[in-house]
Amino acid sequence: MNKFSFRNRSVLAAAIGAVLVFGTVSQVEAQTAQDRAEQRRARNADKQQGASKGKAAVDYPEATRKAEAKASSKASPKLQKMVDLYDDDKAQEAIAAANEIIANPAFNAYDHAFAAQIAAQASYDNDDAAAAKKYLQQAIDFDGLDNNSHFGAMYMLAQLQLQDDQYAESLKTLDRFFAETKSTKPEQLVVKGNALYRLERYPEAATVLKQAIDASPDPKPEWQQLLMATYAESGNAAEATRMAEAVAAKNPNDKRAQMNLAAVYQQADMLDKSAAVLEKLRAAGQLTDDREYRQLYATYLNMDGREKDAIGVINEGLQKGILKPDYQAYVALAQANYFADQFGPAIDAYKKAAPLAPDGETYLNLARVLWQEDRIPEAKEAAKQAVAKGVKKPEDAKKILALPGK
Repeated sequence: MNKFSFRNRSVLAAAIGAVLVFGTVSQVEAQTAQDRAEQRRARNADKQQGASKGKAAVDYPEATRKAEAKASSKASPKLQKMVDLYDDDKAQEAIAAANEIIANPAFNAYDHAFAAQIAAQASYDNDDAAAAKKYLQQAIDFDGLDNNSHFGAMYMLAQLQLQDDQYAESLKTLDRFFAETKSTKPEQLVVKGNALYRLERYPEAATVLKQAIDASPDPKPEWQQLLMATYAESGNAAEATRMAEAVAAKNPNDKRAQMNLAAVYQQADMLDKSAAVLEKLRAAGQLTDDREYRQLYATYLNMDGREKDAIGVINEGLQKGILKPDYQAYVALAQANYFADQFGPAIDAYKKAAPLAPDGETYLNLARVLWQEDRIPEAKEAAKQAVAKGVKKPEDAKKILALPGK
């Protein structure tokens, strides 16, 4: 007979919620110095090849902006020296040369803008995003570059702002970029969709992302995952589920796609389907980190009658060293065993969880189960520990401490 009843599933607060695991989309990726040097060599080769073939391709044919984009005779030697320094991986010297050109009022808008562009790229190569953004803004403001370079600088600025969590600034830059270029390139629309998503403007983000995906003959899985997350965050569970299922079906070996499907199912309260996806990954040995095991056992703990499944997942995760042996894992194990009427294992797990708990509530639960099992001396000791760590209802602990017996 239970002397204290605490069979309330709200006790299972240790269960974590599912988390969508889509990656950051369309942002400037971190690169090594060697990667950047290779890119510079490739760009230079492209320029030389383009020069031999004639006029460069127009990246933004719908743009109405006009620019002379011609270096002044006075600045040409200094511009060449700056470019040579940059191509020789002398970034700081190239930046210093660029600053001299920018500061010279005798040079024209192209000279200043081109110098700012090189300084921006050199700063980015040096992992100085703040300086890169400053120089990119200068390159735009000087308004002297050809359209490809001018709007390329604007687009790169928007990406760096997004990378630095400056979502409102990035969106403002992107709005100008799209207004002036009339671009409909999917990869650029996705960046705007990402900025809107980060600003929690989900309906707008969904519209832009869907436009990008529909316009692309081969949309990237991460674009679809971002749209799926946008639907999920906006409460459109049906669309989020439909997209998650489509992405997972198209990419059956993509763990991230499968984890996202499980998360969307969980958010839609389709816990049986979420558990099935996660169990398939577990059977294939693809649950490899702490969070993934927690997501699976949390799913089971929130389903009626699946406590033994949760126990199996927790024990396996602990035995494999994947699940961290912390308070959350042990209290979940204790509660799962308790609700499965396995009081001995529940007591063992509570004994591991209680010393790690932030207060005395876990010690008090341990005391209650020990009392229930007529292990009175142990119950009184646990109640004493509960009072020492602090509990919301000390009178409950005092009832146990007042029991007859040692």
